[in-house]
Formats: sequence, structure tokens, C-alpha cells
Amino acid sequence: MKQADIRRKYIDFFKSKGHQEIKSAPVIPENDPTCLFTTAGMHPLVPYLMGAKHPAGRRLTDYQKCIRTGDIDEVGDAVHLTFFEMLGNWSLGDYFKKEMIGYSFEFLTGKENLNIPVDMLAVTVFAGDEDCPFDEEAYRIWNTLGIPEERIAKLGKKDNWWGPAGTTGPCGPDTEMFYWTGPLPAPEKFDPADKRWVEIWNDVFMQYNKTAEGKYEPLAQKNVDTGMGLERVTAILQGKTSCYETEIFAPIFAKLDEIRGVAPVDGPRSSSERIIADHLRAATFILADGITPGKVDQPYVLRRLIRRAIREGRKLGITGSFTAEIAQAVIDSFRDVYPELAERAATIREELEREEKQFAVTLEKGTHEFQKLIDRVPPHITKKVISDKNAFNLYETYGFPIELTIEMAKEKGFEVDRAGYDAAFAKHQEMSRAGAEQKFKGGLADSSVETARLHSATHLLQAALRKVLGPHVEQRGSNITAERLRFDFSHEEKMTPEQLAQVEALVNDAIARDLPIVCEEMDVEAAKRSGAMGLFENKYDARVKVYTMGDVSKEICGGPHASHTGELGHFKILKEESSSRGVRRIKAVLRPE
Repeated sequence: MKQADIRRKYIDFFKSKGHQEIKSAPVIPENDPTCLFTTAGMHPLVPYLMGAKHPAGRRLTDYQKCIRTGDIDEVGDAVHLTFFEMLGNWSLGDYFKKEMIGYSFEFLTGKENLNIPVDMLAVTVFAGDEDCPFDEEAYRIWNTLGIPEERIAKLGKKDNWWGPAGTTGPCGPDTEMFYWTGPLPAPEKFDPADKRWVEIWNDVFMQYNKTAEGKYEPLAQKNVDTGMGLERVTAILQGKTSCYETEIFAPIFAKLDEIRGVAPVDGPRSSSERIIADHLRAATFILADGITPGKVDQPYVLRRLIRRAIREGRKLGITGSFTAEIAQAVIDSFRDVYPELAERAATIREELEREEKQFAVTLEKGTHEFQKLIDRVPPHITKKVISDKNAFNLYETYGFPIELTIEMAKEKGFEVDRAGYDAAFAKHQEMSRAGAEQKFKGGLADSSVETARLHSATHLLQAALRKVLGPHVEQRGSNITAERLRFDFSHEEKMTPEQLAQVEALVNDAIARDLPIVCEEMDVEAAKRSGAMGLFENKYDARVKVYTMGDVSKEICGGPHASHTGELGHFKILKEESSSRGVRRIKAVLRPE
């Protein structure tokens, strides 16, 4: 079964169960300061899982594009991906365990669906602990449907519990479904430690609220949140050991073979080939959502992905530009599913070509730095070594992979302290992973009064920027906490002090007028006809929320807001700086009057 078939079958199945299909959100979270990228299908739906009304109703389904970079250095093996698609469905206070587990079983085993034999499946449920009881209900439902008790494992919170993302908030048990990938027949008894049992789906039951005192209280609105990794399921159903061996990556590898001038490969791909395919696929989707390479946050991750792909290309003997051609293969493969790729194709190619040229200059500087290291060593020294510190500096500063440094050193009669380099690199990975746990952890979007006010202020800020700088200004990302707002927008030049003063004055004037902030639900076309400003055009569902602030601002938005502009306080810009190429960033606060 092909990826496209699985994606469509999933959506059609849940539509037949009364779910409304919603569009994939961008890979850049709209209102969650805890995460740089959308990491799961539930991420864009957090406000609605918290109780806000979704315009499409209480039963939803979608396929969501996701980015995870916490283990970016592991990409290149058979299983890790940076970009992936997540199939999901949600019940927002509607059905619960009996219905959801029934839907899961029907979709997995139904002849018109995935048609998986029951004897190839096993499941896990929450075992219970001192805080919350054993999920006997889930256990019994699976057993009644035909999963034998020997195939139902009871596991603790580490394996079968979701949340809360912070110290408090919604949480609950989950049940996970596994598929046997080893030799047939599958063992009668399910052993979760046996890696040949591969997880394919996860149903989360949000039924508790964890309080500040550590108590688990029943939630008033019980929700269901599910997730199925499309690439993984595709590989499993096709009998492949890696998603890189499926048709999902075939067009990318075909283009890579063409660029290299080699015959098509029939079989597993090398680590370098997998890294190029994964990283440039992820970069293409990030670029399509308006991010450009830069020095911090999402732009930095994007630059890292592109440059690592270029380095791996050099290992394969590619000396010319190639990233834009790989991106075009991605665009051609996904344009019907994600139209934003085709719409921004020219920009995607342009940014990749520019970054590739810029990186070539950096590599040239690195080569010069390498030669300086060689020249410093006196000719009479018999054992010539490039230290671990210098080797790692070539990697971190100039993008030299250790293999390139070793190869160049060998040509000059030098050795490299590989063991010391590996230790330094391991420390670098550890620090990166620790940072990723903070930057990429995801979580429950903050809907506090302070955050709602700052979110409202970003609408006034964008309106003011468009008035002062021009209609070319569009949001390129935002990060809002209870203390401050950060707003990225399209603009080439540094703003002058006079322009910043004008923007501040316009925002504070709108606040002083105490304009009502009115929310209306309408279909997308009606929203456009009303003059509402929309960003990331392809993300919107059939019905949207439009927030109007007098004659100042009218935007399609799903975040929390104040009720009047007069509640916001005094708006103050703290800093204006470059975020990435063609994108400026403003950091601002609201202070009491």
C-alpha cells in the first residue's frame, strides 16, 4: 500500500465516522513559545484540547507536517527523520475510549482499510500506579475486540502516559498498537522489549488534570488525541526495514543519482544519501512556511540542515550546486498534498542556491584556516597532529566534517586526534540535546491573561508596521510568553529610531482608544471578503475565527485574546534586529499604565 493510499484511507475513514477534515498547520507554531517547530499533530490543537471551541466541531482528523530535531545527529541511520507526517484524529469532549479503540481496531484490521491480520497486532495499556488506577477499561475493550490477553501488555507512566507538558495540566493514559515485523508466525505472547514489535499508532486519553499539589483530578472535558506516523506505517505495510526504502524517498534518490551521474541504486542507501534526502526534504518544507536561513532559532536549524546536506554531498563527490534540484524533487512529489510548496517553489530554490553559495565561501575560509594549522607546525616535527580542539573548530566554525579534515590531513602527512574530537563532539551533542529538550519540548500553549494581551498586541503591532513600512510587511513567526512578545516580519532594512517611535505611537493610540476585540466565526472566503488579513494561506480550514479591533486590525487567528485593547497597558519596543535574510524581529512588552 502506497503512502498516498494510507493517507487518504485514514482521512476518509474518520470522515465516515463524523469527523471534519482540517488542514495541516505550518511547521512553525503560531502560539506556543515552548517549541520552535510543530512536533506532533496535536500541537496546533492545544487550545481546543484545553476547552476552546474549534470552528470545525468536536470531531476532527488531519495529516500534519512535523519537524523534530532533538536527535538530528542520528539522522542517517535507517529510522530517524527530521520531517515526517502525522495522521491524527481528535475528540474534543465527544467520544472516548470505547469508540476510539473500536475505530483503531476497525481501521487496522478492516479489509477496506489497512487489512492487517489480528494475529500480527499487539497493544499496551497503562498499568496503574499510586497516582492513577490501571486502565482496565482499555484492557477489556481490546480483549473484547479480539486481542488475546497474551498480546496486551501493562506498562507504567514511562511508556503509557501522556502529559502534562509542564508541571500541571491535562494528562492521561494512552494505549499503543504494535505490528510484528519478524519471521512468521508472530509469537503468541507479546514482549514489548522485543524490537521486532514496532509501534504504529498511539491513542491518548486525556482524562485527568494534574494540580500544583500533584493530585490527579478528573477533567470536565475528556479528550482523545491520536497519532500515527505515516512514513513508519508505510514502511511496515510494504515490508521495508526503513522508510528510506519506500516510494516516499524514491524521487529524491533518483534526482540525487542523476546529479551524481551514477546508475540507479537498487537497495539500501548510504548514510550520506539518507542525510541529504532527509535534510533537504525538511528544509524545503521549512522554507515553504516562510523561514529563511539565519543565526538563531528556526533560521539556525534550517541553515544547519542545508549545510549538513551540502557537506554530505561533498562526501559523495558532488562539487557543484545541487540542493535546489533536490528540493524540486520534493516539491514535485508533494505539491498536490501541500500546495504551499508549489506556490513558493521559486523562493525555495532561490534561498537554497543563495545559502549554497554562501556556504562555499565559508568552506573556502575553512580550507585557508586548515592550511594555517599545517603551516604552524615546524618541518622537523616527526609526528604531525591536528589537535582535537582544532579539528572540532573546523567542524563547528567552518562546517568541515571530521572525514574531510582527516582526508586533507593525510594528504599533508598529518594525523588527527580522532578520539579527542569524538569526545568533544559527544559533548556538543549532549549540549545540543539538552537545549533541544527545552526548545523543542512542545507543550500546552499558554492562554493566561498576560499572554492573551500580548497576543492581541501583536495584531496591533503588525497593523502599525504595515502602516509605517508598507503593505509588504507580513508575519514570519511569533513567540509569545506571559512576559513579552517576539514578532518576526518580512522587511529588508533595519528600522530607524523614527520608524520605531511611529510604530509604538500607533499601537499605544489603538490601546488608548479602548477598542472592542470582537471574534466572529465565518468561512474562509467570507473572511477574505471582509478584508481580514490571513497568513500562511493554505493552513486555513473551511471555517475560521476572525478577530477585529475597531478600524485598526482584522485578522484570521486562533490564539487567545483580550476583550478590549484598553486592557493591554503601555506598549514598549525593547529591540529591533535581524532574524534571518529579509526578516526583521521585534521584541516588545506591555507595561502597566
